[in-house]
Amino acid sequence: MVSTGVDRTQLLEVLDQVRAGALSPGEAATQIGELPYAEVAHAVGSTLIDHHRELRTGVPEIVYGASKTPEQIVGALRELARVAGRAIATRVDAAKAAAVRALLPEATVHELARIVTLQTGPSTARPAAAPIAIVCAGTSDLPVAEEAALVAEYLGAPVVRISDVGVAGVHRLLARVDDIRAATVVIAVAGMEAALPSVLGGLIDRPLIAIPTSVGYGVSIDGLVALGAMLTSCAPGITVVNIDNGVGAAIAAVRIARLPLVAQENR
Repeated sequence: MVSTGVDRTQLLEVLDQVRAGALSPGEAATQIGELPYAEVAHAVGSTLIDHHRELRTGVPEIVYGASKTPEQIVGALRELARVAGRAIATRVDAAKAAAVRALLPEATVHELARIVTLQTGPSTARPAAAPIAIVCAGTSDLPVAEEAALVAEYLGAPVVRISDVGVAGVHRLLARVDDIRAATVVIAVAGMEAALPSVLGGLIDRPLIAIPTSVGYGVSIDGLVALGAMLTSCAPGITVVNIDNGVGAAIAAVRIARLPLVAQENR
């Protein structure tokens, strides 16, 4: 069972054609697709690809690769790209990424971020977004920071990367404050005791999304200490996502970054 998905731009084009009399309602229904998903079979069961997710939520389906086989990842990427012209999978480790590339040579592997992307042709432009700054405390936090950066860019947002500015050398952070303030939304990525978002929260007036990472010595408990520190920050207004959740932070940041431009378009 396969259906054709549409994004918001394509849907508006179809509706405009109906209004102009160039397309009948029946033909429009066929183009939009009676079922907004496609079934991709694999060795055990099948995966249902949600082609209309971007139409409903503004964010397309992102393939979570950690618990999928290479064959399942490839099937999902191919189906998403068939309709949208592009697709992305996250949490694909090096061994699995190599297997995906063997099955899908046109895929691009972003090793540090554990991301695989696929571009098969022209893709519809996504809604414009204001700049997002991704501020990373230490080099050990870069995999999560880069995951957030690549997902935000995939969703159409310009990203400024600011790395290795943790508070153990706070002068490094202070030297980049103007660059951070130039962004509309800020994502702060930190492990250990996760002081970076608290310090940033006292320096900037931008929406601030904090990502705790599972980086740190023994008592850090795989990021639980960083999560607790961010949740109990004395700097008000910080939003916190789950441990290592670069994807969730990127999606939240992009939605915020789109708002000023949407408001301008609606004036």
